[in-house]
Amino acid sequence: MAGNRVTIYDVATAAGVSISTVSLALNSPGRVTPETRRKVLAAADDLGFVPKADAVTRARRGVGRIGVIAPFSSYASFARRLNGIFASLHDASLEVVVFDVESAATTASPLLASLPIAQRLDGLIIMALPLEESVAQRLHRLRLPTVLVDSLRDDFDCVSTDDRGGGELVAHHLVDRGHLRLGFVGEEQRSHAYVSSSERRLDGFRSAAAARGATLADDAIRLVTHDVDEARRAADELLSRPDPPTAVFAHDDLLAAGVLQAARSRGLAVPGQLAVVGFDDSDVAMALGLTTVRQPFEESGRAGIRALLDQMTNAGAPSRHTMLRLSLVQRATT
Repeated sequence: MAGNRVTIYDVATAAGVSISTVSLALNSPGRVTPETRRKVLAAADDLGFVPKADAVTRARRGVGRIGVIAPFSSYASFARRLNGIFASLHDASLEVVVFDVESAATTASPLLASLPIAQRLDGLIIMALPLEESVAQRLHRLRLPTVLVDSLRDDFDCVSTDDRGGGELVAHHLVDRGHLRLGFVGEEQRSHAYVSSSERRLDGFRSAAAARGATLADDAIRLVTHDVDEARRAADELLSRPDPPTAVFAHDDLLAAGVLQAARSRGLAVPGQLAVVGFDDSDVAMALGLTTVRQPFEESGRAGIRALLDQMTNAGAPSRHTMLRLSLVQRATT
């Protein structure tokens, strides 16, 4: 196609699909099959296709636009990470385009697969969305500067917190207060192609508890969707056991709120009869007086954008991993 602008017709021909299918794959990727989407994106990459509107308004590389993709509507904590990004870019002439996806409990979404083509971007920050290998390879092939926040891969710059260490902090705190029968309410995963933050927190919690002589039985673990009512029902099941836990650790503050609802509906004194610990130190935790693990949300956003800007100005630098520290905040529930 040298000397001529590549069109959607060229992409359709190369992929062996219709023009309308190409349009769907780029603009509504969830409406085509993964295999069709892969063929269309591969053809677009090979041909160097740029959608017409972008060809007119963003004709050059270096458009001053970065993308941030995260499950903003499902997890309020990501707005705080985004605030860290905005604060760091206060004096920069960069446009930030925010993309919302449904959940951090899934693998990378169809939206993420098509972003580098559907949107002209100079850089991308991906929050808490583990990458399928095909998406990771596309990002590398397109040489799009990309930083992962709250997710880990050796071949990308990453900013993360020590989820396993956070679970260990909670176990030590509870055992120090005499709790030896423990429970856990975490977030279930829709894919096991990666290790989730909930799984890492559980692993650290269970290992540290066992090392201190406490018990976290397999049937004292409940995995639920990210929903207060689901957490309340799961906690009610735990508290109905013949040997109920005297302390429950929840994957995050929202799920911990459900645990507190279950305890109070049973008339249990908190923390006298049941201790509850969350994770995040969100507004929910402060309002409920919840003991929790504090995450440096704004700092993770700032660290993410610093790493991205460095990539954008120093192409080819080796990938780096920034680990941020966690701390336990004791309040009224322990």
